[in-house]
Amino acid sequence: MNAIQITVFGRVQGVGFRYTTKRLADNLGIYGSVQNNFDDSVTIKASSPDSTQLEKFIQRIKKSPTPAGKVTEYTETPLTNYNPTEFTVLY
Repeated sequence: MNAIQITVFGRVQGVGFRYTTKRLADNLGIYGSVQNNFDDSVTIKASSPDSTQLEKFIQRIKKSPTPAGKVTEYTETPLTNYNPTEFTVLY
C-alpha cells in the first residue's frame, strides 16, 4: 500500500480544509486522517493501494481542496506500515 504524510501551511485552518479533505479522500478511496496543528498547519496521513488515486489526492491537497484555503508551502514524508481502514478528521 502507498502511504504519505503531508503537512500543509498557509490559509488552511478555519476555512473548512479538514472537511473538504475528508470529502476528497472519500471520493478517491483514500484512507487516513487529517488534523490541525498548533502552528496553524494541517497534517494529512493518506494511504491507498492505487498510486494513481493517491497522486490525484496529493495534487488536489497542494492546490487546497477548499476555495477559501490557500496552500503556500507543504512537506511530504513517505510512511511505512500505515494501513488505516477509513479516513477520519482528528481533533
